[in-house]
Amino acid sequence: ERAPPVGTMSEPSVRITTHTHFSAAHRLHNDSRDPEWNRRVFDKCNNPHGHGHTYGLDVTVEGPVDPVTGWVMDFGVVKHVVSERVVKACDRKNLNVDVPFLAGVNPTAENIAIRIWEVLAPAVAPGRLVRIELHETERNKVVYTGPS
Repeated sequence: ERAPPVGTMSEPSVRITTHTHFSAAHRLHNDSRDPEWNRRVFDKCNNPHGHGHTYGLDVTVEGPVDPVTGWVMDFGVVKHVVSERVVKACDRKNLNVDVPFLAGVNPTAENIAIRIWEVLAPAVAPGRLVRIELHETERNKVVYTGPS
């Protein structure tokens, strides 16, 4: 077999992941439904005073390895973006009322992951956001890989 001509091979793409956490409270509730429906569907998560979690968050960015630096992007930059845009906004907050990027949504783990994506995706250039993994508990997590 012959090797492809120089310059036609695609650059390798590598994924980097950073992990963080934040603690927050929320209440699962759908205002368009009656209280009985909310109690039945959301059970203990519909507590009128909310309940808390320590969420684990893994953020994965993909891109080519820069030939000068040897990285996709500086882990410190990724950590800073996640800290500024997500952790500072959510940590020790009530997700139903205190977090602007969650306004108007029922703060299920699924909806939180989608909104985190929307906040982070534009901020990780030159990388490309490819995965959000939000751990609500040590046994339950949501994985979001972006809009279809």
